[in-house]
Amino acid sequence: MNGGDVAVAGAGDDDLKSPLLPVVHSEEPFERQTVGQQLRAIFAPKNCYIALGPLLCAVVCLCVRLGGDETTTAKNMLGVLAWMFAWWLTEAVPMPITSMTPLFLFPLFGISAADVVADSYMDDVISLVLGSFILALAVEHYNIHRRLALNITLVFCVEPLNAPLLLLGICATTAFVSMWMHNVAAAVMMMPVATGILQRLPSSSSSSEVVPPAVGKFCRAVVLGVIYSAAVGGMSTLTGTGVNLILVGMWKSYFPEADPISFSQWFFFGFPLALCIFVVLWGVLCVMYCPKGAGKALSPYLHKSHLKRELELLGPMNFAEKMVLAVFGGLVLLWMTRNITDDIPGWGVIFNGQAGDGTVSVMMATLLFIIPSKIKKGEKLMDWSKCKKLPWNIVLLLGAGFAIADGVRTSGLAEVLSKGLVFLETAPYWAIAPTVCLIAATITEFTSNNATTTLLVPLLIEIAKTMGIHPLLLMVPGAIGAQFAFLLPTGTPSNVVGFTTGHIEIKDMIKTGFPLKIAGTIFLSILMPTLGAYVFASKGGD
Repeated sequence: MNGGDVAVAGAGDDDLKSPLLPVVHSEEPFERQTVGQQLRAIFAPKNCYIALGPLLCAVVCLCVRLGGDETTTAKNMLGVLAWMFAWWLTEAVPMPITSMTPLFLFPLFGISAADVVADSYMDDVISLVLGSFILALAVEHYNIHRRLALNITLVFCVEPLNAPLLLLGICATTAFVSMWMHNVAAAVMMMPVATGILQRLPSSSSSSEVVPPAVGKFCRAVVLGVIYSAAVGGMSTLTGTGVNLILVGMWKSYFPEADPISFSQWFFFGFPLALCIFVVLWGVLCVMYCPKGAGKALSPYLHKSHLKRELELLGPMNFAEKMVLAVFGGLVLLWMTRNITDDIPGWGVIFNGQAGDGTVSVMMATLLFIIPSKIKKGEKLMDWSKCKKLPWNIVLLLGAGFAIADGVRTSGLAEVLSKGLVFLETAPYWAIAPTVCLIAATITEFTSNNATTTLLVPLLIEIAKTMGIHPLLLMVPGAIGAQFAFLLPTGTPSNVVGFTTGHIEIKDMIKTGFPLKIAGTIFLSILMPTLGAYVFASKGGD
């Protein structure tokens, strides 16, 4: 203690006056900007986009007349929506920051109290996201995804080599992984596995040998297969993509008296739909990129022994990997059995329906911080330092979507919008559902899937009420259509992951993505009023 006091006393007044952070002295002389340069800096596109949000909000609040029984709160809500979507679409401000704007815009505009808005950023759906992402990080940390991919691919790598079958193995593995974690994370984790297989193939830039055309085509097929399989697999489950979670959260917000959509219910509808789209995806890739004789051209470079060698390098599964896999399997089992059918209740009835999917998600994630890894003394399977990559941007975006849903409903804007959609009462469902899906699939090419869903779903709820049909009959096509971002690299981060490998071009994505988008719309239009009506029959919302 005394030594510390002496050290402080001897430090001198100069040290106390020194800045907390080092001062950086520029070696280059300061150049005074001209008036023209200053104006160009002020009116740069980025700054104009930033000003666009508040400007649109002011125009809506001061000039727009909604008609009917409009209220100031409803008009303010519309203005705030214009502000937020302007920033989301232009990315003038980082999307996570835009997602937090309801926390101050809603109270300032008299839409909701601060505590009410804050509640939207942490509910059972967001708990589901946090728990599943922590588990996904554990799977990634212990290389379980890589071991799984190699084992499944080995099954499909037969002798003599069958290119379509090998492609099926890679795509099916990616889709399966994407079912249990976010589709972007699945694409990021599976792409190195896929490109590791492709690295054994000769490159077209190599001058030492002539590369068969089938090799280049197969490389494109694999990369396209990974990014699209991640998107399709994510449609199967609630945890596969943020869009599904936004849909479930908005359903809960708009219809609190109705039964929530459970993990198992969504799976019973989402999996058959995803399976149909996946079969079309594989067929399109085989027709376009796996010509006859492709297996013979690839066989000199791809062999089962290569995959076995990579698997051997991983070594046998240790205790930590087995425990993470056991926790993962237990979580899936609990998700699927919480609420089975009306006749066969799941384990949720034991707790009088108070336990949700987020409950078990966080509970199983907590076990990872309790179970020892047996790698180092005192080390657990997970610690907080391994959770630094948690996608808080997705959590905040989900919270913003739920806050918007609450704001549209409580402000009276939903009622105003519904009165303007009376003309749709006589429109047939078979015409509206595909149109909704195609509109969502088009918008999502230019903005994020989550932002598209957040924009469209509240409007679709009002359209469904006007038409006198169950809201989910339009909400689901709109939300799933927002996941059909198959044409452009910028449509979704998964597409960027594949595009940056250098194996594919935009024309490859358009050739493959367009028939996939059309097939998805057709399947969705058929399955929603048939299978969907049966699966979601017990839901309220009328």
